[in-house]
Amino acid sequence: MALVAKGKNKRTKNNAAVLVDAPAAPEDGPLEGIYPIDTGTAELERDPYSPTGWLLRINDVPSSHVDLAAPGHLDFEYMRWIAALIRSRFNPGQIESQGYKLRALHLGGGACSMARWADDTYPNARQLVVELDGKLAALVRAWFDLPRAPLLRIRVGEAGEVLGTLTEATRDLIIRDVFAGDQTPKDLTTLAFTAQAARVLDTDGLYIVNCGDTPALENARREAATIGTVFKYVAIVADPTMLKGRRHGNVIIAGSNAPIPAGAVFIRELLGGGVPAQHWDDTTVRAFARHTVAS
Repeated sequence: MALVAKGKNKRTKNNAAVLVDAPAAPEDGPLEGIYPIDTGTAELERDPYSPTGWLLRINDVPSSHVDLAAPGHLDFEYMRWIAALIRSRFNPGQIESQGYKLRALHLGGGACSMARWADDTYPNARQLVVELDGKLAALVRAWFDLPRAPLLRIRVGEAGEVLGTLTEATRDLIIRDVFAGDQTPKDLTTLAFTAQAARVLDTDGLYIVNCGDTPALENARREAATIGTVFKYVAIVADPTMLKGRRHGNVIIAGSNAPIPAGAVFIRELLGGGVPAQHWDDTTVRAFARHTVAS
């Protein structure tokens, strides 16, 4: 979920969507409109800057962007930062040459943008997406022609409950991108929840969360303290203005029991985006959160 949508995704009065009573059939593909879902409404609108791009809003909040012609394209900057962290840890060329099947868990589905990216980047990956809203999951399957099992499975359920059922050391990557409005539910930010994520991850697994925050950065400090308590290594990626406490936005926090790589290629990638990002290593993150008690 993106707290701040890019300007090109802002809706105008002239392109207001209409309520659609039933989901489009899979063969019809995406259809612009507002759809009733279990948790409210999902609004699908065309990207005016891309003939194959679509923006998904959940309860009028920008949630995901999908390019049907380019599954490897990520329109939201915070998703690009997540992708950079993943590539830095799991080199796509090495993974594919070894025939390894990257095991990814997505807590929070949306339009499955990150899952589509991972399928394009790691073609042998085995992915599970956990989505609370069953109607939304069905719509996304219909709209975006997602990979089928065993490549990509969608499980309808609450993130914490599903996480607790998964077997120890069975995932290489867990991405938590769950929001209710502009906040992650508190029970998904606790020490207990984070410990469950660590349990499910393999030895060098990577846990990544999208933390929405205000200029006070209270959420980011608390989450950094919590993740840093559970994992040996922690890192942050966000735009410098956000980290200076000057606006609302997204802070990406990663945890792992193996060092989190941050080589020159990774840093150049962060600096080269439309919104250049800053990387904080383990020492910097722990200093940032040193006066905050883990939740």
